[in-house]
Amino acid sequence: MKHASGQHSSSLDSVDELGQFAEPNNISDGNDDPSSANSAAAAAGVSRRPQNRRSGGWGWQVVGIVAEILVTLGLICGLYVVWQLWWTGVEAEHIQNETRQSVGWSDPTASDSTSIAAAQEGDPPVQPENPQNGDLIAEIYIPRFGNQWVRNIVEGTDAEQLNKHGMGHYPDSQLPGELGNFAVAGHRTGYGQPLGDVDKMQEGDSIVVRTQDYWYVYKYTSYKIVLPEDTYVVAPNPEDPTVAATKRMITLTTCEPKYTAPTHRWIVFGELQYWAKVSDGIPQELSTTDSNGAVKFTNTEEVSAVARLQSLQPLIMMLLIAYVVLFLAAAVAWRWPARRAIRLGQRRKPDLSIYGGLTRLQPGVFPVRLLLMALLLVAGAAALFQWGFPWAASTIPFLRDMSSYVTV
Repeated sequence: MKHASGQHSSSLDSVDELGQFAEPNNISDGNDDPSSANSAAAAAGVSRRPQNRRSGGWGWQVVGIVAEILVTLGLICGLYVVWQLWWTGVEAEHIQNETRQSVGWSDPTASDSTSIAAAQEGDPPVQPENPQNGDLIAEIYIPRFGNQWVRNIVEGTDAEQLNKHGMGHYPDSQLPGELGNFAVAGHRTGYGQPLGDVDKMQEGDSIVVRTQDYWYVYKYTSYKIVLPEDTYVVAPNPEDPTVAATKRMITLTTCEPKYTAPTHRWIVFGELQYWAKVSDGIPQELSTTDSNGAVKFTNTEEVSAVARLQSLQPLIMMLLIAYVVLFLAAAVAWRWPARRAIRLGQRRKPDLSIYGGLTRLQPGVFPVRLLLMALLLVAGAAALFQWGFPWAASTIPFLRDMSSYVTV
């Protein structure tokens, strides 16, 4: 008998480590009388002494809770980085694609045969006329950043335009093709990081701007790192602001350094090489030739599947509905076996724990409780992406400084 009792105690200890227990046949629900259960166990020659003493002292339990809080804060910080560097780009891609579809610009590659648009003579036309804040004025292609790289350029450089719509045109600077300086701002990190690889550009690289009807092909000439107050870089003649403009230039401005609070601005300068008509085809700089000699447009990538999501709210609702359904089903089928085991003395009272306590509040067997917790945690992370992090990035001064606002 003594040997049997020792085996039973060992079994309970091993099951307790897993956070589970197997109910005896004579225990059917959470309303069983502990004394009768213990009596039955005693009659069978098995010791059922309650084990309600916690394993750790109060000091260690407080340390454990503090550790859980610190780990949680670390995970939230990690999720914020993922949101900043990835999800903001997904949202920006979605909005930019919707904007391009809404304007209905012609597709120069819609026909079976694509041709190279010939360079035109004379002064380039200026397009658009009198754009309003938020209007799509152009698309920009920089092959150095990849064949599939394209961003929208909208009117205005306020946070909303740069965060959601790609890149923004300085309203006081010139328009594409106009004599002077077509100045544009863009993020270097987050929000699709349109100018994330600006430091990789080399002299002679193409910067192609497309308006509704025209292509403007600029060539990269030089770069400069300046202070935020050096606004002369977006003047009509950034080389000498005191002299009237004599060139048709493009200027790209972004933050410096990357991934930290931007103390300076990285400035890229380019000069117009030629202009062409969209109706005539595509620029040579954006073309490739297949084995049959047919001209193809290099930028053929479709919008990613995740970027088609307009909002995370439907996902959050689905997760919460799945949680409620599974919670109710588990409550009916199993009730709360973990809590019952502690109450009946089959498991010792666990140490205080945030996540352990939340897990024990879930009904059902151990795998079901884990699944319920996973649904809650994923829904919580999605809620942070949808509402929490955008609020923090626009409200908390430190995070606002880190959001890479890039105008000069």
